[in-house]
Amino acid sequence: MEHEVASYIGEDVHEFLSDDHPALRAQVEKALKAAGIPDSDADITEAHIASTIVHGRSWVDPYYHPRTHGIPSAVLHLRSYHLPLLILFSHFAQHAASALGIPISKPTPLPVRRNLWTVIRGPFAHKKSQENFERRTYKRVIKAWDADHEVVDRWMRYMEKHVLAGVGMRMVRWDRAPVGVGHKIAETVKADMKIAQAETSQERIKALGEKILQQELMAAAAVPETKQSAA
Repeated sequence: MEHEVASYIGEDVHEFLSDDHPALRAQVEKALKAAGIPDSDADITEAHIASTIVHGRSWVDPYYHPRTHGIPSAVLHLRSYHLPLLILFSHFAQHAASALGIPISKPTPLPVRRNLWTVIRGPFAHKKSQENFERRTYKRVIKAWDADHEVVDRWMRYMEKHVLAGVGMRMVRWDRAPVGVGHKIAETVKADMKIAQAETSQERIKALGEKILQQELMAAAAVPETKQSAA
C-alpha cells in the first residue's frame, strides 16, 4: 500500500516538475524543501503531500484512499443550476477529503431535474403567444467510508467555509456508538420508569389522604348541626 501511494504521488510530482511548467516546478520545489521532503520521488508519500501546501496539485485528480472496512461514514449531496460550478466544487471536495485521509468515491451524477414554466408574452396584443422557460438542476453524490466523525465534521466545516456561490450542499452522517450502548440505555430507561412509578404512587397516596381528610372534616362539621336540630 505504501509503495502504491508513493508511486502515485511520484507520478504527480514528476508531472509537476516537468519542464513544461516552470512556475509549478519552482512552487513544488519550494514547498517540498520547506517541508523537509527529499528530492527523490520514491521517498515522497501521501502523508507528506497531504500536509504540505503544493500550489498546482489540484490540476490533477485526487488520490482515492482505499477502503479498510467498508463502513459508511457520510454521503455528500451537491446540486447546482450551473454544471461547471458543480464540477469545480466536486473536484474541490474530493481534494479536501483526500488531504484528510477519507476514503471516498468518485462523484456520481444523479438524474437531472427539469422544471418547465409557460408564461404568456403579454395580456393584450400577445395574449395568445406563450413563452417557455426551463430550469435544470444538476446533482452529484460523493460517498465516504471508514472515517472518524470528527474528521468528517472537519471536512464538512472546511467545505462550508469555502463553498461556491450557486452550489447547494447537504451531508448525511452516521455516528458510531460503542459496544454495549443498548444495554446501558435500557438500564437508564428502566431506572427512570421506576422513579416515575414511585413518584406516581406517592402522589396517589397524598391525594387519597387529602380526600379522606376532607371527608372527615365535612362529617365532623355536620354532626353539631344534627344535634341542635334534634334538641
